[in-house]
Amino acid sequence: MINITLPDGSVRQYEKGTTSMQIAQSISEGLARNVLAAEVDGHVWDANRAIEQDAAVKLLTWNDADGKSTFWHSSAHLMAEALEALYPGTKFGIGPAIETGFYYDVDFGDRIFSSDDFKQIEDKMIELAKAKQDYIRKPVSKAEATEYFTAKGDEYKLDLIKDLPDGSITFYTQGEFTDLCRGPHIPNTGFVKAVKLMSVAGAYWRGDESRKQLTRIYGVTFPKQSELTDYLKVIEEAKKRDHRKLGKELELFAFSEKVGMGLPLWLPKGTALRERLVNFLQRAQAKAGYEQVITPHIGHKNLYVTSGHYEKYGKDSFQPIQTPQEGEEFFLKPMNCPHHCEIYKTKPRSYKDLPVRFAEFGTVYRYEQSGELHGLTRVRGFTQDDAHLFCRPDQVKEEFKKVIDLVLYVFSALGFEDYTAQVSLRDPENKTKYIGTEENWQLAESAIIEAATEKALPTIIEYGEAAFYGPKLDFMVKDALGRKWQLGTIQVDYNLPERFELEYTGSDNQKHRPVMIHRAPFGSLERFVAVLIEHCAGNFPLWLSPEQYVILPISEKYEDYAKKLSNELNNSDIRGLIDFRDEKIGRKIRDAEIKKIPYMLIVGEKEAADGTISVRKHGVGDLGTISIEEFKQQLLKEITV
Repeated sequence: MINITLPDGSVRQYEKGTTSMQIAQSISEGLARNVLAAEVDGHVWDANRAIEQDAAVKLLTWNDADGKSTFWHSSAHLMAEALEALYPGTKFGIGPAIETGFYYDVDFGDRIFSSDDFKQIEDKMIELAKAKQDYIRKPVSKAEATEYFTAKGDEYKLDLIKDLPDGSITFYTQGEFTDLCRGPHIPNTGFVKAVKLMSVAGAYWRGDESRKQLTRIYGVTFPKQSELTDYLKVIEEAKKRDHRKLGKELELFAFSEKVGMGLPLWLPKGTALRERLVNFLQRAQAKAGYEQVITPHIGHKNLYVTSGHYEKYGKDSFQPIQTPQEGEEFFLKPMNCPHHCEIYKTKPRSYKDLPVRFAEFGTVYRYEQSGELHGLTRVRGFTQDDAHLFCRPDQVKEEFKKVIDLVLYVFSALGFEDYTAQVSLRDPENKTKYIGTEENWQLAESAIIEAATEKALPTIIEYGEAAFYGPKLDFMVKDALGRKWQLGTIQVDYNLPERFELEYTGSDNQKHRPVMIHRAPFGSLERFVAVLIEHCAGNFPLWLSPEQYVILPISEKYEDYAKKLSNELNNSDIRGLIDFRDEKIGRKIRDAEIKKIPYMLIVGEKEAADGTISVRKHGVGDLGTISIEEFKQQLLKEITV
């Protein structure tokens, strides 16, 4: 018999060789019908794989991220089976699950493939799914694997096998299709009830432009047709909310090939919005004891060698800047933290001075590949709302908790109410990727976990997601469409103070190392604005809107009255404009709605005579006629943050 520990802490005994599916059946047949895979001692397994020793087991369904991932990876195999049946001789690269579905890289040979072929493949996938074919796992030797794919003439699988150690190779078979795969997979194809192929693109084999370009087919599947229908509605809504589209329509930002790919140009309205975000956070930071600093856009190579960024990111940076002095090299700043370390070192520090909190809206530069650039969410030059706190070890947890409060304040002010805090730790099986001592890593990880627990944050733990110099707390925010975005981040770092030899004099009159906390509630202004645009569909909170009102005179006879109203509102720091165009009022209203201006103030003969305004709200309609003073007080309440 073996002992199985379930997530609630209860322990059940089963015969050796029992599967997770059998465990599910012993609990409830209803549960078993929904089990897609299982987490066994922290590793995701097939639900039908035998468990041979005591283990902690978590049953995974569609509601679990690993359950979805297993479902979508299995769907990639199902698509490959359909492709092989429809187009004999097709060869396959890799077919992983991704955040929203899956893809498979495919070599069709001389055949021309396009999205016109999607319907035929979708129908074939549903046909195969209805057969409820089991996904069967089979360990094979390297020689067997090589022989199988040599016979098939699939050079891509042979290329993958070449790098795999003997004894670690498994095949998965469903129906007539066999693939090289480490798994896991869902029990059978019958779980897949709805299929949609989304797009097709080119992808070089193993990302190497010197190798053949394969066809990458993206798809998504669901266990219910209704879920696919809902998903496609969200996709359509997302297209309407695309920040690139709205950014152009609302005249917020632009890109220019002459300036360079991935380098955004902020237009006047976008700049005003961005500056309001900056001012909002600067006010909050001032109350929390932060001091503003400014650092250069470049730094000497030695700065980044000392910090470790050159070793980790040097190849991904822009090429070094050569000066007239022989051997002297500078880099565009990829990070703000090394500069802040040098500011800390400008004078002696005492234990009484700590914590020291330096904040900067610092622009950094990273050379992202052109294919990875995407609007404002992935750029080559971006501004981080960076701050670095230098504190004593006994202050770390308290400071960390204060930063959590600041991040949550930002989210609340901007309407992000659905979030999860991801505790990002080291990969315990590959610690070579990280710098610093084991002791310091344990201290840093413990401080984050304890702070998150004491603040009662909804948390998940992800191993392998830490920064190279320390663990972090990443805030994963859901937008109005239910999509997840990584926004705010807080990191504990014992390593940079060591590398920069930072010190403070303790109460014992001895020298000690401070601990560093990195934090950025927005993350980057560019990415944050992109997410905000899509979250609110361009209907910004009133305090952020570039224009809070537009006055619409019915004719030129009332323009003087409009100017008087505008002056009164502007004097109260309420932003807006007058539409002086010689257009009918209906056209003016339609245009203001398209520009998403929150309030339209219509003035004509009656309003001018009575000293009032007729108010219309974007997306709502007419609110009636009120005095300018009433409107002003109403807006001032609404824009208070």
